[in-house]
Amino acid sequence: MNTTPTNNTPVAIWPGCGQHLLRPDERGWHRPTDGYWRLWLSRPELAPVDDSCAAERQLHARLLGGPGRPVAATELEALADQDVAENYRHFLRLRQAVSSAGTLEGAYLGWVRSRQFDLPPLFMDLVVQAIVARLLADEEDAQVWRASELLFRTQRVTVFEGRVLCGDQQSLDQAQQHGGFGELGRLLREGGVTLADTQLQVLTTENAARYLSDRSHDGRHRHLLDLTHGLSQTLSHGLVLQLDNARSGLRSLARVLELWLRHLLGLAVSIRPEARVDDPAWRWHIGLDVQASALLDALYQGQSLPDESLRRLISLFRLDFGDPSVVQVDMRGRSVYLGLAMDGEGRLRLKPQNLLLNLPLSA
Repeated sequence: MNTTPTNNTPVAIWPGCGQHLLRPDERGWHRPTDGYWRLWLSRPELAPVDDSCAAERQLHARLLGGPGRPVAATELEALADQDVAENYRHFLRLRQAVSSAGTLEGAYLGWVRSRQFDLPPLFMDLVVQAIVARLLADEEDAQVWRASELLFRTQRVTVFEGRVLCGDQQSLDQAQQHGGFGELGRLLREGGVTLADTQLQVLTTENAARYLSDRSHDGRHRHLLDLTHGLSQTLSHGLVLQLDNARSGLRSLARVLELWLRHLLGLAVSIRPEARVDDPAWRWHIGLDVQASALLDALYQGQSLPDESLRRLISLFRLDFGDPSVVQVDMRGRSVYLGLAMDGEGRLRLKPQNLLLNLPLSA
């Protein structure tokens, strides 16, 4: 895959994650520059504030001057705010892991394979975001970019007018004083309010250019992603026609997951959304989040689940391998099923490492 940015592609759509400060190596993975680490130092977790002590300001200035310089334990112990000191320890662990692996991708796979995520979720999410931004460098479809946000930002999901919509949890919770998107969905349904009456917009081909060009955090994260499988159209005589949702965000998410596996594991796979599993040879499944893992395990074991639990299952996906030889012998010619679900409060937290860890690979 070509990871070199083109002149007409919105590669800086997420400038805060620093993807423009990474340099590809011979395999297309990405090495950080000093500018990448300086961007980390400018984040709120590390940047000095008005009441920062002199030792903190001195440490920050030294690292800005040399982002790769060693930091002695005594320098961290001298900081008055130990929460800030802990943030610096996280930063130094991140820097060391990436330096040892050589690339962000190498460091991330090291964490995944060892199952030792010793950094805060925010730090891991920013690493994933930078990787995703680079592997989408040639992508011009706004919906693929929006779907890729599910890999590193928690979403809120609600059903509104028969459509399954998800929005960025942090932005929606900050914008709404009464429980975020779940409450917003209730207000929309009960109050007769349309999405056009709010600042929220479902991402469509008509507003895609606005999403791609909006560099403001709040503006971009007010675009909702439609995760609806199919749409209903009422005909005469009370007939209802079920139509395939050709622009479902589920298809875009499937595309992102295909690219994710190709980039990190070198696997050529085909992933497509499925409304149900009608496969008597169903033998392997992976939950893309904690909720889906539990639901798929129960369904695979033939357990009857209450409707409330089933409603949390947003979608299934069918994954097929381009090269059967990469799969365990007993899984060759068979599909792997993936599940995506929300919790009881409508939160969706996709874990991209699940897909890397749990495939039935031969090696």
